[in-house]
Amino acid sequence: MHQIIAVNGSPRMEKGYTQLLLDAFLQGMTEAGADVETVFTSRLNIKPCACGRLYCWNDKPGECCIQDDMQPLYPKLKSANILVLATPVYIPLPGDFQNFINRLCPLLDPVLEMRRGRTRARMRADVKIQKMVLVATSGWWEVENMDTVLKIIKELAEDASVEFSGALLRPHSSVMKSADKITPDGQSVLNAARTAGSDLIRSGSMNPDTLAAISRPLISPEDFLS
Repeated sequence: MHQIIAVNGSPRMEKGYTQLLLDAFLQGMTEAGADVETVFTSRLNIKPCACGRLYCWNDKPGECCIQDDMQPLYPKLKSANILVLATPVYIPLPGDFQNFINRLCPLLDPVLEMRRGRTRARMRADVKIQKMVLVATSGWWEVENMDTVLKIIKELAEDASVEFSGALLRPHSSVMKSADKITPDGQSVLNAARTAGSDLIRSGSMNPDTLAAISRPLISPEDFLS
């Protein structure tokens, strides 16, 4: 059975559009037989990485010296096959979520290599993560508003030598609702997210057309700006 851990960096947690999209994606995974757990960085005490000498690499490889809520989270991360990172676009990331990403360093083996002109590492032998997925929402109209966040997560996957399996990107996410109810267009986006989750578990990949359906414009830029 696939073990999935989803980390939602939205300060709005269950009430945000990020969780709305993430819920549909994880529902598809669950229906395909995966075991799913969601954690919210805003509900945890995750301190900034403050060990510039890389204690988790140089002193005790694989161990973080900071005693906070990352400690019980590390075993869950190690046992997951797929890591789903979910976030709204801030400038570029919410602070708690950035702290979480920085604190993933102990999962990496401190043996570096050059691949295609870039310095890369690998996950430690006891870390089962094989794939990473991004789920991101943005309040601005254009999907390109998520380019920086997308690049960060892609680089994280490359640095850890795991597969980046794709991104569910939803621009102008507030248009998915009207009068606090899901619109027909919003429901079609959620249906596509559910399909993407199911496909990833059943076939190991997500259809590009499905991902495009999640990102498609739901309103003209003129109407959005007005």
